[in-house]
Amino acid sequence: MNSRGPNWGRTPWRISFRSRLTRLPEHVNIAIIGGGFTGLAAAAIAKRLAPKKSVLLLEAGRIGNGASGRTGGMVLAETAAGNLPGLGDVLKGYKKILRNLRIKADLKLPGVWEIARGPRSMEGKKVHPLPNSPIKWSDSGEVRAVKNVPGGSVDPGKVLAGLARAATRAGALIAENTEVTAIDSETPIRLHVRFKNQNRIITADRVIQSTNAGNLSGESLDGEPKLTFALATAPLTSKQLSELGLSDGRPFYTVDLPYLWGRLFRAKSLQGKNSSRNRGIIFGSGLVPAFDETLPKGNSDKLWRGLEKETVLRGASLQRLKVLEKRVRNLHPALREIRITHRWGGPILLTKDFVPIFHAHRKNKNLILLGGFSGHGVAQSVYLGHWAAQALLGRRKLPRW
Repeated sequence: MNSRGPNWGRTPWRISFRSRLTRLPEHVNIAIIGGGFTGLAAAAIAKRLAPKKSVLLLEAGRIGNGASGRTGGMVLAETAAGNLPGLGDVLKGYKKILRNLRIKADLKLPGVWEIARGPRSMEGKKVHPLPNSPIKWSDSGEVRAVKNVPGGSVDPGKVLAGLARAATRAGALIAENTEVTAIDSETPIRLHVRFKNQNRIITADRVIQSTNAGNLSGESLDGEPKLTFALATAPLTSKQLSELGLSDGRPFYTVDLPYLWGRLFRAKSLQGKNSSRNRGIIFGSGLVPAFDETLPKGNSDKLWRGLEKETVLRGASLQRLKVLEKRVRNLHPALREIRITHRWGGPILLTKDFVPIFHAHRKNKNLILLGGFSGHGVAQSVYLGHWAAQALLGRRKLPRW
């Protein structure tokens, strides 16, 4: 991935961090591949837990260039597969990590509305509209709130920049625009790196690979990368938000199909002011299927390279965004004439049974693979990045998922 990254559109937040690293070390104690939520959290925690060890994070583009910088920022309590054995309290852990690393990212946890049209969820479970549902929309049927679950929202840009600063404060090195092209899983682990148009090899005692979907370690990953889409509106009035049933600030997602999710966010007004009263809405939905249907499932590397070439300016991605905008405007009269300020797409790695990839490499226990959150990674990725750093340093066992 180049420094500019794929042409996936523009998000309503910015990532105010840039690395100043000009030289790469030849050897480090700990190398982390991937500059998203997972990798940055792992780098910050590893250096804090082991301040005498050298820690280097390698990112092919700029931090947040993939899924983390293009997520909608909805915070959920469980994995997409539910509450897995030994997972623990993700929201409590996430909140504690942000607090300990001194990251202010507009984290709010008022709960999340599960919404539905019919009597059953996509898994076949019975659902019942709440008698006092604040949400009453129209989207392939009458949409109502059916349950309030733990969760909330956060500013992804502030989390990414905050994690990067916490890592560098602790003494970790962050190398942007530094692509790892291959991993030799011998001991020490050899990383083949492309830096400033030159090929290099960096050796590391221990490694965490936390990339979006491209597998560099040679171990088969059972996952399928896709693009999901979102758009953001201009600020709405308090009256409009009340009519939509969103005054309490709770995000929402459908438990049946067609899928739709969203949350409030701080939006800039026409005068450029950004305050808690200037609240717009982010809406998201839809997955574009794999771009090369001839490839077998599990070939995430080649499918990922196809996603990197995708643009939201044309083809299937553009059509999905147009469909999403039409759906949003038809949800409620309060949205009929709303101005759309941002349109974008972001990668998502769907794994088998939606269980995250989190295990040691079969040939080298000092190489940990972590990723594949199936759309539930905003809080979980930071939480598990913390866990991965502990495991790499022998302070915690890896889960058996």
